[in-house]
Amino acid sequence: MRKVREVLRLKFDAGLSVRKIAASLQISSGSAGNYLHRFNACGLTWPTPMSDAELERLLFPPAPAVPSDQRPIPDWAWVHTELRRPGVTLALLWQEYRLSHPQGFQYSWFCEHYRLWAAKVDVAMRQEHRAGEKLFVDYAGQTVPVIDRQTGEIRQAQVFVAVLGASSYTFAEATWSQTLPDWLGSHARCLAFLGAAPQILVPDNLRSGVSKAHRYEPDINPSYRDLAEHYGIAVVPARARKPKDKAKVEVGVQVVERWILAALRNRQFFALGELNTAIALLLDRLNHKPFKKLPGSRRSAFEAIDQPALQALPEQPYVYAEWKKVRVHIDYHVEVDGHFYSVPYQLVKHSSKYA
Repeated sequence: MRKVREVLRLKFDAGLSVRKIAASLQISSGSAGNYLHRFNACGLTWPTPMSDAELERLLFPPAPAVPSDQRPIPDWAWVHTELRRPGVTLALLWQEYRLSHPQGFQYSWFCEHYRLWAAKVDVAMRQEHRAGEKLFVDYAGQTVPVIDRQTGEIRQAQVFVAVLGASSYTFAEATWSQTLPDWLGSHARCLAFLGAAPQILVPDNLRSGVSKAHRYEPDINPSYRDLAEHYGIAVVPARARKPKDKAKVEVGVQVVERWILAALRNRQFFALGELNTAIALLLDRLNHKPFKKLPGSRRSAFEAIDQPALQALPEQPYVYAEWKKVRVHIDYHVEVDGHFYSVPYQLVKHSSKYA
């Protein structure tokens, strides 16, 4: 029950200001002022013989019934998709909704019911991913056996997985190892697959990507940093023991294992290229597979949301380089892989990194 009568009594009998009335009744100044404005607009005089219930019904009449065709329920799936675009907010989407439907629902109702709908999409806490912002990368836990035709030796191929945050568009390929050359090569091929680059790379704390894990200032591998600089990307590793930082790629890995690796479990492969051809076919099918709870697919979401926000790739492809810390000898030479290179003599006994 609103404290209408008390507001009127304190105003007209006690002569208090709106601010003092609000403080006395522990309501907002806006509410107290609103009650007084409505009372004056009705042409009533104080004191009034009306009961509290009659007074409230007069000052706050029920809203007129609006036909359902003039007050349609918003398309929450479309709202959810639009929120991933840069700069789009619930306030903006509500304003556009009211422009199309002037008798539509109010902003508070709009926000409340969207959040109720979004909570049903995924009971776990959801991260909001902006268009073109983050690319999550990791390796699948499963490996794929590849048989050498000559010797019959079986090697286990690693599976690299990358997922864009906003659209969940997925890339996957097999490599022989998780070492630095394969790690960086997979990144370059992934960006070529996307045809553009995101703003941020989010790797796990794999040794090839992160030299030293740290909660706030992790050390990025110099070669990995070199790749990031080449593409104009920031590297922000997932924090150690914080699985929600990389939840997107963990789900992506699970999807790749279920829809690609499981489908290949009974096939034999005799070359890495043969395996990657099979993965590429299933990957295309995965990206075109319709979402269960949202409209479209990973591919359509990528084209509509992520692709327009991604940044262009540089004209020249990334050239792999390894960095090594060396010390300048007294003959002002440094040794790299058994070869000696001269440097300025002023650097004698100093250490530096060379690619």
